[in-house]
Amino acid sequence: MAATLTHIGASGEANMVDVGDKAETTRTAIAEGSIAMRPETLALILSGNAKKGDVLGTARIAGIMAAKRTHELIPLCHPLLLTKVSVEIEPDEALPGLRVTALARVSGKTGVEMEALTAASVACLTIYDMAKAADRGMVISGIRLVEKTGGKSGDYKAGE
Repeated sequence: MAATLTHIGASGEANMVDVGDKAETTRTAIAEGSIAMRPETLALILSGNAKKGDVLGTARIAGIMAAKRTHELIPLCHPLLLTKVSVEIEPDEALPGLRVTALARVSGKTGVEMEALTAASVACLTIYDMAKAADRGMVISGIRLVEKTGGKSGDYKAGE
């Protein structure tokens, strides 16, 4: 059976999905992304001496705030009463750079994939913004859904 696009109506018009009859379940999504930079930029961020302040703390807060506002940013997303959002940022010397992992959870009738993806994206964008004076060549990549649980469509894990 071919997959259908739920946000497109019969005539091709934009359509907000009616989730009224869906079961309320606990739904969780985890997304990730990375930002590669020069080694000296990574060292600057990790030292806490960036001109704009605490890059990692600010990026965490920005990601959490973005998840809460996803419905204002992405057309046709439902506003959700999120029960949990977390953003973890870890250095990766192999990039060199930072890896961002965002988790979003809700007890509701629709999934939280977009909220997790938005959190990861905005955290990466915030890191770029706060460190761009030191390194305009930073590269954001790998924004993707890693895992989701709950809901009618079942669980998903990247690579499986």
